[in-house]
Amino acid sequence: MKAYAAALGAALFGAASISAFTPAFSTKVALTRASNAATFQSSALSMADDDDKVFDQEAYIAESKEMRLKHLEEQAMFSLKIAVENYGNAVFPNALIAGDVVITHLLHRMGYLKDGQAKIMCVDTFHLFPETMEFLREIEDHYGFKAEVFCAEGVPVGDKAAYDAKYGADLWKEDIEQYDKVCKVEPFQRGLKTCNTDCMINGRTRWQGFERAWIDQFENAPIGGGLAKCNPIAYWTLEDTFDYIAKYEVPHHPLHAKGYPSIGDAKDTIPIPEDGSTKFVDFKFEGDKTPWLDYASERKGRFVGLENKDGSTKTECGIHVAGAEQTFDRDLWEEGKVQNIASSEEALEIIKGDKEAIVVVYAPWCQFCQGMEDEFTKYAESAGVPVYKFRGDEEREFVQEFLNTESFPTVNLIKSDGSVVKYDSEARSADDFAKFETA
Repeated sequence: MKAYAAALGAALFGAASISAFTPAFSTKVALTRASNAATFQSSALSMADDDDKVFDQEAYIAESKEMRLKHLEEQAMFSLKIAVENYGNAVFPNALIAGDVVITHLLHRMGYLKDGQAKIMCVDTFHLFPETMEFLREIEDHYGFKAEVFCAEGVPVGDKAAYDAKYGADLWKEDIEQYDKVCKVEPFQRGLKTCNTDCMINGRTRWQGFERAWIDQFENAPIGGGLAKCNPIAYWTLEDTFDYIAKYEVPHHPLHAKGYPSIGDAKDTIPIPEDGSTKFVDFKFEGDKTPWLDYASERKGRFVGLENKDGSTKTECGIHVAGAEQTFDRDLWEEGKVQNIASSEEALEIIKGDKEAIVVVYAPWCQFCQGMEDEFTKYAESAGVPVYKFRGDEEREFVQEFLNTESFPTVNLIKSDGSVVKYDSEARSADDFAKFETA
């Protein structure tokens, strides 16, 4: 309890450093600090008492910003202390953007990177800017840690040619949602699972837009018994973030110096403004900084030209949407009447046989496959033909050629003459599947 009281006092009353988290903290000391703070006189305010001096507005603003940043630092460090020391495996999925380099620096200041108490993981989509993975190697050397890198399933880390051969270089053009699942969501999920994560640290902030406007420093995510999510800079603005980077000369992504406020995939990330006139160079802004620092402007250069399937503008890659952090310790349709097809050879036997059947091609990590699991199970209980499942994310070329599959789930009717008819509706109730079978 003493350690908790120390941390709480530091967050509420403003400690000079992380040493405020020590058990030596007392309520009496805290109240004394609060009293002292109430009588604090800045150099800017003292000028108001001198008839010969004029109130220095710029000095007051600078001091106010420093006071704010000091509080935000302590608040963030308090949350990180809880995330790392109160849980066994805190993991930070690091995208190397401005907020993430701040968190990396804070973890370093607190000693959590060097001693391995906090792990860092990264997702390589194979479509990042070349500078991004190079920058990762730079900060690994600078802070003395080694990140765990995850990429599309079944592809060696860093092997773009292997990715193109397995998934296709133009997957993102053909099906952006499938691309997000393959290159971002599934590796992200697998990374959390591989690292045995029980608390996920991330750099989302309220300032980033209405989708994130109500996040708090701690949330629960639906993994097993409830994975904790720590958002240490939830209450920071982007200006706060760059003020911190400048204050401590924090290593940051080189593309900030080329006009990019946020950095994602090279294929859909642009400078803001597009002429690159706003930059962050040598720890200070060049040009008009408001296009970067206005509310919800940090990510304006992300997902450019991309739309969701419903025609809405894309604003998220899928990693941070509700339920995306779910990991899987089981397959789908493990019980019931849905039979498993264990190999492509077995699938060909069913296709070339003289009996009708229904085959769902799926991936267990796909949220749409998960969403139809119960209804498809219910349909299989009373189906008039055998019902099968075939895991398509491990046999992509095969399912594309023989089972009409470009995305998951894909349901097919295998006819007695060997033809394969695709179910093209998004309606996925048991009754819908039954009607498809008998149509």
